[in-house]
Amino acid sequence: AVDQFSPAPSSSAIWVGIAAICMSFAALTSALIVRQGSSSDWRHLTLPPILFFSTLVILVSSGTLEVARRQVAAFMTGRATQVESPRRWLYLTLGLGLLFVASQYMAWLQLRSQGLYLATNPNSSFFYVFTAIHALHVLGGLAGLLRVIIKLGHSTLRRSTLDATAYYWHFMGVLWVYLFALLWMRI
Repeated sequence: AVDQFSPAPSSSAIWVGIAAICMSFAALTSALIVRQGSSSDWRHLTLPPILFFSTLVILVSSGTLEVARRQVAAFMTGRATQVESPRRWLYLTLGLGLLFVASQYMAWLQLRSQGLYLATNPNSSFFYVFTAIHALHVLGGLAGLLRVIIKLGHSTLRRSTLDATAYYWHFMGVLWVYLFALLWMRI
């Protein structure tokens, strides 16, 4: 069963979390700009090509999550009688999220094969820090998606739980596009 009504705290909590994440990445962005401007040891690096693929993957995952949300809404209003279709789209979103994290790991391996490690130079340090922190947040989003999938199949899924998870997931996509553009322009 799916419960249409739920308390607002889950929505408020997700926005507070998103604001905190924004502040963290704003501070890191400021540190990147200041460090690059005052550094004689800043060495530019070429972004691993896999990052273009991972950007596409996370954007497509937002689309698949929206399809699932619409199908859950149809199920909640009685326009659809089966819960299996939204579950498939949620699993696809989950798979794309895992593929995104795997592609981030592959980017780190590509940099490592070029001799660029966390402590090689300030530029590579910022790259690893930005991408690792973002990947950790994406893993949190994957945990949220798993929770939604489990609740959809075995207990009552509140619409606010799905919405909060979707807001967070879409935010991770937008944040990645921002980070990718920042790293591409600054690195």
